[in-house]
Amino acid sequence: MPSGQKIGFLLDLEGVFHQGAELLPGAKDVVTHLRQKQIPFIFLTNTTTKSELGIRNSLNQLGLDVREREILTTAVMATTYLQKSGNPRTRLVVAEEIESDFSSLTIVNSNPEAVLIGDIGSRWNYDLLNSIFRDLYQGARLIALHKSKYWQTDAGLSFDIGGFITGLEYASGVEAEVIGKPSKTFFLEGLNFLDISSNVCYMVGDDLESDIGGAQKLGIQGVLVKTGKFREGQLDISKTKPDLIWEGIGNLLDFV
Repeated sequence: MPSGQKIGFLLDLEGVFHQGAELLPGAKDVVTHLRQKQIPFIFLTNTTTKSELGIRNSLNQLGLDVREREILTTAVMATTYLQKSGNPRTRLVVAEEIESDFSSLTIVNSNPEAVLIGDIGSRWNYDLLNSIFRDLYQGARLIALHKSKYWQTDAGLSFDIGGFITGLEYASGVEAEVIGKPSKTFFLEGLNFLDISSNVCYMVGDDLESDIGGAQKLGIQGVLVKTGKFREGQLDISKTKPDLIWEGIGNLLDFV
């Protein structure tokens, strides 16, 4: 750890601080510790099934004290991103709970200039994919809130929207504009929020590619925790090598 320098942390949530409806060991103590030490931090999450307020309320109910402006979500980033790129007529393919996060955009159901995709669980089917494909083939942009391959659930690893996004890219020839991790834009927004440079910033996550690999491309130190979606075999086959490996988020207490 750099001595005598201001450092900060970008922190993943699911699989790092909590797993489903249970906090992971050390989670509460870490947040308290960072505040007491006045070390800046922000949670970066690819979760797109809940709004920022919904995520915060859920975490507070679990006993994790997360405050306003301490979570950066892909929905918030996507709204800003689309507004800056001309506020195109946008079709939403997202969970109902976060639709209100896009109220400032121009939302349409047909002939969109952009299709914005997030997690929708079991609503995926051939007819839906085909209708999105037709929108893209007719010129719409493909906006992905993230492109994760899989995520950890109480039942085990589950297929994530990255597979659908990749399939749509292949069929339509339209490259997705990815908002969340591992997009550089998302990490840069975190750095701007903390007001620190990348060489004194640490990204702590359980996803070797999206969290660690994405952060390292900007010079951010990648800390992989062995919780959540982590699987030991990934380290043997991946070209991405973490700067640090922790058993869990509780190790941060001994780090700073």
